[in-house]
Amino acid sequence: MKSVPTAWRWTFVVLIAVVALAVAVWPRGDHHSPSVTATAVQGGPASASDGQRAAAALADCPRPGAATAQQPAPASGPLAGITLGCLADGRPVDLGASLAGRPALVNLWAYWCEPCARELPALQRFSARAGNALTVVTVHSDPDEGKALARLRDLDVRLPGMQDGTGKVRTAVRAPAVLPVSVLVRADGSIAKVVVRPFDTADDVAATVAQELGVRV
Repeated sequence: MKSVPTAWRWTFVVLIAVVALAVAVWPRGDHHSPSVTATAVQGGPASASDGQRAAAALADCPRPGAATAQQPAPASGPLAGITLGCLADGRPVDLGASLAGRPALVNLWAYWCEPCARELPALQRFSARAGNALTVVTVHSDPDEGKALARLRDLDVRLPGMQDGTGKVRTAVRAPAVLPVSVLVRADGSIAKVVVRPFDTADDVAATVAQELGVRV
């Protein structure tokens, strides 16, 4: 019987090696990579990373008692008990308690809202004018927190902000499903006015705040 030529023997060896490699790397049923599965479960478009928060460099959210520099004032009104995530660091914040004791402007916006993008810089300028006379906070009203931080970074807006992807604030103050909306809150937590239009300038904000809250800056 004739022996198998050398070239054919090498062909068989290479073929066997390729088949063995394919078997070794072929996925087996449900044995998925744990790291990939964990990332898919824990991440998602609504989550913001520490890097995104650092890049946005937002002011910290107000804390209960900061308005009076004493014991936290009791929270009341429709915002009491509403807990939101602070955009600056992700920690939970009781919105009503954090605003208690000082008049406030709570601005509802979203990263995709163009009128909001034009209004936010005016709100920042007004906040700088108002100082400690009034608290200005933004509330992002869309689930995608990461895009909110990117939008604020691009606009160079550093106002304290909170994340409200399920519309808790809008429901509590009975605001319509449009953006932007600014909620003017009295020091006792009651709602003075729900403003359903964008502000054009810091002077525009100041005039409305003076009329509805009696705060002149």
